[in-house]
Amino acid sequence: MSAPALHPWEVPPEGPAAEAVAALAAHLPVLETPRLTLRAPGLADFDAYAAILCGPDTAHLGGPFDREAAWGDFCTYVAGWLLRGSGLWTVTLRDTGAVLGFVLVGMEYGDAEPELGYLFTEAAQGNGYATEAAAAARDHALDALALPSLVSYVAPQHDRSAAVARRLGACRDAAAERGFADDPVQVWRYAVTGSGGAEAYA
Repeated sequence: MSAPALHPWEVPPEGPAAEAVAALAAHLPVLETPRLTLRAPGLADFDAYAAILCGPDTAHLGGPFDREAAWGDFCTYVAGWLLRGSGLWTVTLRDTGAVLGFVLVGMEYGDAEPELGYLFTEAAQGNGYATEAAAAARDHALDALALPSLVSYVAPQHDRSAAVARRLGACRDAAAERGFADDPVQVWRYAVTGSGGAEAYA
């Protein structure tokens, strides 16, 4: 079965426009771990992003999304690089370049502080990739960018996401969670490293 035709806005540009995209992407940080590469996202990655958000296991994110909503979410976090100096990375296997999922350091409408998020394909789950990739993104946010705080927002029923935050050393912030009385959410707070690994929490 052939792949469905892309909508015009999903088709990567060509010529000078493609060169401009490549030049901008080259300025974004590339993070490497023993198994993974976190690189700038591109239009060719959107199909994988949409497949995750439109899938059945996204109730904890407010889904399942339709493709239009997934597009808006993707664009929000890609735009973060220009607006806030942080955003979405595409996570790939170093050996093959296969797309496994996405991690982000971003703020969407309504967020009180920067969020560390992680989204992985069903096939990639259970291999520790989310923890490995999110650890690299966390360190970049707190060390290279010196963000004053960083949290992960996790739906109460999504134990796998909470487990990733816990493995990364985050602690529940009960005071922050009280601000979500109308829409309960777990707020997992990461230690602010400041100057190379301080243990204080914001």
